[in-house]
Amino acid sequence: MKRMTTLLCAAQICLAGMVSAAPLSITLPPETAVFKPSALPGYPLAQQKCSICHSADYINFQPPGMSLAQWTGEASKMQHAYGAPISDQDVNVIGAYLAVTYGSAHESDADVQAASNSSASQTPAAPVAKGDAMALLQNNACLSCHAIDHKVVGPAYHDVAAKYANDPQALAKITSSIQHGGTGKWGEIPMPPFTQLSADDLQTLATFVLHQ
Repeated sequence: MKRMTTLLCAAQICLAGMVSAAPLSITLPPETAVFKPSALPGYPLAQQKCSICHSADYINFQPPGMSLAQWTGEASKMQHAYGAPISDQDVNVIGAYLAVTYGSAHESDADVQAASNSSASQTPAAPVAKGDAMALLQNNACLSCHAIDHKVVGPAYHDVAAKYANDPQALAKITSSIQHGGTGKWGEIPMPPFTQLSADDLQTLATFVLHQ
């Protein structure tokens, strides 16, 4: 009987400790890693496409001195193994930028120049019709991080529209956020900048978001 009483007391103490224990909260440091600037066309492309899935710190985790073939292979792995929203052409352009900026290649190398300028030999993509927001969302991998009615990596477009519903500067603010990217408004995960978009495309996307 005494042993049973002791066990019951121990159980009560354990339960009391579980009830009174404060929930564990972990705060990660803010994202500070950025891609190293470069005049190569792969630099803005890496900012736009690679930042969708991982931090720029991932690049620094790779072995130093990697060649053009190795960096291109890494970009290709992201495309084929992990489903990154990049084309074969993007793989070559990004690989060249990474090989020069973080690896052993040089901007003047013939194979780097050929990879960086591969877009010149490709048939240009059909232009997106003005006002075609869904095509812009798909072409720029926006739907990899956002959805209309639920959070993915970033907020749902419906939630963004609700937040700015009564803000007279809403269109300008959303347009700026898309163009320049940022972090802190919806959490610590950064949104990459989309500086390659035209003023019309930016306004089309911002208008679409605000009408959700």
